[in-house]
Amino acid sequence: MTVERPAVGTRLLFRWSKWDGSPHWVHECVYLGADEWGDWFGQLPGWRSSRPGRDMVLRAACVELLPAGSGEWVLTRNAPPSTTRVYIDLAWDARWEGGEPSAIDMDLDVVHALDERGVYVDDRDEWDAHRVRFGYPAAVQEALEARTDALERAVRADAAPFDDVTADRWFAVLRALDLD
Repeated sequence: MTVERPAVGTRLLFRWSKWDGSPHWVHECVYLGADEWGDWFGQLPGWRSSRPGRDMVLRAACVELLPAGSGEWVLTRNAPPSTTRVYIDLAWDARWEGGEPSAIDMDLDVVHALDERGVYVDDRDEWDAHRVRFGYPAAVQEALEARTDALERAVRADAAPFDDVTADRWFAVLRALDLD
């Protein structure tokens, strides 16, 4: 099925849920366009991300990639002054739904922090507890654990699309949009 993309600059909500369908995160974003890696979205400083019981206001611009074809992860690439360069949410069924992006959050993330932590996998020590708590099937967990290891290696290698060069193009598109 072909998804009709919105016009560049269209404001959207990126909706994340848990495996049981309960809401998790909602990010305000703007559609930036697509390349060989998939669809790109942008967020500006001051834009909100919220989840039940918690709101976050972005301090730095970021771009997000919804990869073409995988559905297993979503990349966030942060601009300074963020202390996190790369944040990859392991996801299930990341896709377009009703004209907006959506995904199921799997509580495991590959992070490249700009401090002594460097590249690491967040929540790996809690993965089994999260699987039980939210009812993730074991086969899904196994597939995503393997994907996590591959993503961690790619981030350490600074491979596209996790490198600066790939994301810089989309930061330039975000800066050029008149979003006032």
